[in-house]
Amino acid sequence: MRIKVTENGVLIPRMWLEGIDEVEIHKEQNMIIVMPVKADDPILDLGKQPIILDMDDASLNHDRYLYN
Repeated sequence: MRIKVTENGVLIPRMWLEGIDEVEIHKEQNMIIVMPVKADDPILDLGKQPIILDMDDASLNHDRYLYN
């Protein structure tokens, strides 16, 4: 596919970026590389590996259990 370079740059077809929210762009020698970026937000991992203990108030008093 050939795309005309305008004063604003180049528009990449959305269908090539299906399921991608963010990309990283690099220029190396004579190549322009567009790479998808995985969202590495640690908040999204919270609760994925819950533990089972004899604590019924761990979610309310988590600081007490983490730091003592």
